[in-house]
Amino acid sequence: MIFKYSGVGLAVWAALSAMPVLAEDAADKNLKEENIERINVTGRTFNDYKVGTASGAMRGDIDLMDTPQSVNVIPDFVTDEQLATNLAEVLVNDSSVTAGTTRWNRQVFSIRGFELDSGNGYLINGHQQWSHYVQPIETLQQVEVLKGPSSMLYGQSGPGGLVNMVTKKPTYDSMLDLGFDTDGYGSTRAQLDAGGSLNEAQSIRYRTVLVKQDTKYWREYSANDENQERDRWLGYLNMEFDLSDNVLLSVKYDHTQDKAGIDAGGWLDKQGNVVGNRKTVWDAPWAFTDNTVSNLGADLTWHMSDNWKVKGGYNEQQFDRQRFDSAPQYTVDPFTKGYSIKPFDRYDDWQHKTAYVDFTGEFALAGMEHQLLIGANYLDYFYQQQIQRGATQIVTPGQPVVQPDLDYHSKPKGDASTYKYYGFYLQDLMTLNEQWKLLAGVRYDEQKKDGEGENSYAVSPKFGVIYSPMANGNIYVNYSKSFTPQGAVNNEFDVNNDLNLKPEYGIQYEVGTKWELFDDRLLFTAAVFDITLENITISEKLSSPIGDYTDITTQGGEQKHRGFEMGAQGQLGDSWFVTSSMMYLDAEYQTGDAREGKTPIDAPEWSANIWTRYELSDALAFNFGAIYVGERFANTDNSITKDGYVRFDIGAAYTMDIMGKDVSLRANVRNLFDTDYIDGGQYNMVTIGQDRNFSVAVEAKF
Repeated sequence: MIFKYSGVGLAVWAALSAMPVLAEDAADKNLKEENIERINVTGRTFNDYKVGTASGAMRGDIDLMDTPQSVNVIPDFVTDEQLATNLAEVLVNDSSVTAGTTRWNRQVFSIRGFELDSGNGYLINGHQQWSHYVQPIETLQQVEVLKGPSSMLYGQSGPGGLVNMVTKKPTYDSMLDLGFDTDGYGSTRAQLDAGGSLNEAQSIRYRTVLVKQDTKYWREYSANDENQERDRWLGYLNMEFDLSDNVLLSVKYDHTQDKAGIDAGGWLDKQGNVVGNRKTVWDAPWAFTDNTVSNLGADLTWHMSDNWKVKGGYNEQQFDRQRFDSAPQYTVDPFTKGYSIKPFDRYDDWQHKTAYVDFTGEFALAGMEHQLLIGANYLDYFYQQQIQRGATQIVTPGQPVVQPDLDYHSKPKGDASTYKYYGFYLQDLMTLNEQWKLLAGVRYDEQKKDGEGENSYAVSPKFGVIYSPMANGNIYVNYSKSFTPQGAVNNEFDVNNDLNLKPEYGIQYEVGTKWELFDDRLLFTAAVFDITLENITISEKLSSPIGDYTDITTQGGEQKHRGFEMGAQGQLGDSWFVTSSMMYLDAEYQTGDAREGKTPIDAPEWSANIWTRYELSDALAFNFGAIYVGERFANTDNSITKDGYVRFDIGAAYTMDIMGKDVSLRANVRNLFDTDYIDGGQYNMVTIGQDRNFSVAVEAKF
């Protein structure tokens, strides 16, 4: 509940988040209402649980009902209620997303059973970025889960989908929210969210967010029983400039400093039981990861006319990480003979530069209404590493762990890894009549890697049809395709060493339906999907070595994921709100090797979630939530299983007037019944579910 918009302001802005805000003459100022941003409302307005558009789904202001694709939008109103502190706590609101490992102070997720890649699975306002760290969510207005292949609009990406994070925008009127929250372990987070205009004409506006967070985790190091800790601060600034009545410039900068002790996760034995105590961290107490991340970008929007618009953008990300790691080695019995660590000090330098230009327009032709998109985007990727490794040590649980004298500066930098890719795309949403819409799109991509001729080319089509039997509902079908370059075989003992591998292609067929119920207050969605990932790389040992060659790498394997989803978001009654979803998934490898017929790690057959809000009065509201994740496998050969679990959460909020200011108090209990459960990650780095935890927050709005 920290940093909550007013109900009307959030709903209107979430429904029209991509529309530019233009300055008006003084004579028009009487059109503004207090705490409502000055925008032209062209669509319906929604309650705080229901959002009308997802800017990332179609790269434009197209209603979710006109999007032939399964998309879930999670607004910050909901995640503020849940006192979410990271992206994992946001994405539990979508059952198609399952959590993976959280080792090294980062988070891994899968959509529809396919793991998201750090380099191409996450977007910020439509820009791909390197997301190898815990994403700061305090700057976000909403999180959009785009399901299924999205390569037609965004280039190389996985078949499961994408996560697009939409940041908060500047406001016309002055606003200031101050928040503070803490939990049962002594973690604290202080936040400031401010916005407004910097001149009388309101043609220069800003939004800034500052966060200081000190986290004390519940798990303890095996060497000294001390808790893992994390220290983070975040600064965010977004400026908008009305260069003219038709031209808007937006400039954004954010900086994250995030240092944390390392918890690479728990260990499971062959029966799926946790090795040792659930609270035990096997990493050394001196191990840490220190991330420094900066993003600087700008977007320029020119409204050429009422129906035609050009928008371009650029973002440059610098990501520096030092990881002083103890690297504990998995063993099922660390108490008898101890366990080994292989320490190292490592520095990673990632640089992501992205750019795009989109030309959009609406027109009538051949008896049809067209919403046309023509665009191009570009990515320049750079990575380099320095590392010094230490000697292997044997560690006895409960005994001190010697910190080695390591310094990555003493070693030369490794070879840089670079690639560039660009793509051109064309999309047209055609309205044939009141009942039928047709979507057609195609993209051409090219990736150039390391200047060594390892180039990849791809054509990604997308088609969709929407049939609306009634004004408040539709049925749609779509076909879409993704691609992920694979580079070359890099193994001197492989028969096919240096072979340039083909990209992996993901092909999806989806049939779905969307309905706006209860006077358009509740959005109900359902979809059936069939995704096939082709050209999976297969690496095997030769039955008989050929000279010095002992391995062989080929392609041709497949991975098939089929299932269905349902979801509901919005208002069930005057005082009752809900967001919920469920997914059934049947996923298996068809590779012809040891994985044949197996299910990928962290791909549960069933998953579901619900979060509700019931308002007893304008001042008092209660929340209830439940998360179910079914049985999952913790290793590739499916011999180790993680049990399914249900976690219950509750909360309450009370708002009062103090000296004319709204002050809100919130209390939440996560894992109400103290359920023991195992979250994401494979057997040697699983995330152990946190025990019952109480948190409280206070927010003041000025």
